[in-house]
Amino acid sequence: MPSRDASNSNNGTDSASLTRRAFGTAVGATAATAAVGIPVAAATPASAAPAASAQAGDHPEATRERPFRAARGKHSRRPNILFILGDDLGWADLSSYGSPHIHTPNLDRLGRQGVRFTDAYAGSATCSPTRFSLYTGRYPGRTRGGLAEPIADRSVGLEPTHPTLASLLRGVGYSTALIGKWHCGYLPDYSPTRSGWDEFFGNFGGALEYYSKLGLGGEYDLFEGDAEYKDLRYYTRILTERASAYVQRGHDRPWLLNLNFTTPHWPWIAEGDTAESAEIVRKIRAGGLAGLFHADGGSVEKYKQMVEDLDRSVGEVLKALERSGQEEDTLVFFASDNGGERFSYQWPLSGNKSSLQEGGIRVPAVLRWPARIDPHQVSGLPVFSPDWTATLLELGGARPDPAYPLDGISLAGYLLRGEEPKERDLFWRVRGERALRRGDWKYYRGKGGADQLFQLAHDQREQADRAQAEPALLAELRASWERTDAGLLPYPTGS
Repeated sequence: MPSRDASNSNNGTDSASLTRRAFGTAVGATAATAAVGIPVAAATPASAAPAASAQAGDHPEATRERPFRAARGKHSRRPNILFILGDDLGWADLSSYGSPHIHTPNLDRLGRQGVRFTDAYAGSATCSPTRFSLYTGRYPGRTRGGLAEPIADRSVGLEPTHPTLASLLRGVGYSTALIGKWHCGYLPDYSPTRSGWDEFFGNFGGALEYYSKLGLGGEYDLFEGDAEYKDLRYYTRILTERASAYVQRGHDRPWLLNLNFTTPHWPWIAEGDTAESAEIVRKIRAGGLAGLFHADGGSVEKYKQMVEDLDRSVGEVLKALERSGQEEDTLVFFASDNGGERFSYQWPLSGNKSSLQEGGIRVPAVLRWPARIDPHQVSGLPVFSPDWTATLLELGGARPDPAYPLDGISLAGYLLRGEEPKERDLFWRVRGERALRRGDWKYYRGKGGADQLFQLAHDQREQADRAQAEPALLAELRASWERTDAGLLPYPTGS
């Protein structure tokens, strides 16, 4: 067991004073015990009672109730924040979300130790727009860089003048670091160290070959700060080592670590696949993107290996956090940056990455904060990336910049005090598609141009179009989408 000595915590004072025990008293009667993939009521508070029923794909350990650790009289300080992103991980690629063949014991355990969200969404359907929405707390279409779906050249990026989760938390005393994939612009104009992160170690582009570190244009893409860093080992191992070392430092103030794995993004290379790596490198050097895209490679089994390696890697970082004595006062969040791709398991959702169907934007998401949030909770509240920005800013004691109003809402009251979040719409747009969710209803227009309406509580697969049966609701949701869209930047002509 990790140390529970408060002197090992490196955080300041939190203005909220409800303990985990107090939270359980407030909302224990409204425990959410939804089965996997079946949304509970949108405003149901995250449960404070252990879930006794088995979850699809979960291990037997998940069916046992566990007593809560005593928290009487203990007040949390501002949390350390470990925010982990997988890359192109599908909604049902974890065993706790229903995968029949991929085993993810560490991520399943993380979910059981806190809250597992069944209706969590990415801010967009591809890599860099979602990262814009997370780092800024705003729709990707608020910024030029967010219009790229995804960023593929050096012409745009996250402007250093725009406030970010990192810059705002750093302004109230946090140490900040980003380890892994940035994908919000390239040097010399754009970098995490120009946007609020004290430290950066990782890759700038959207993908890289796991051994050679060659990126989309054939360039070497592993950096420490703004300088190239040579390490030709398997990339996931390198990131895991770096993150484990960071959390075990002797921090003298609270910290934010964005840990952005590239796993299980293509190319489909597991650790040890050096011959396949060499062949991909040959193709990259001969023709660039086609080799890295790996259209002639990969398999369901190879994808399974990569996801399970991601799970082991997260487990290693969590063990390092436990050894550091900071586990109790560290909020850990894990999600994917968008829906899955070719070999992902998404059932019962339709669509995948790049689409605004559920399979393109609904993602696995789990949150743990032992000092404040009780374990064994399942939440069906619809949430998306900008909400986490607003939530972490509030928990860290930072205020958004009023010149850049957030599009997400803080879930701190929901998570800590069982408060019912205000009703609002979740909005998405990508080139040729639009979507909006309100409660259980989703308005969707795909590239075919037809408006559709789905009641997700009964039809997660988006097959029963209710547009003709509910014309007034369809018109209302369409009008809401268009009002929001009118306030965003237009896509460049011809794009």
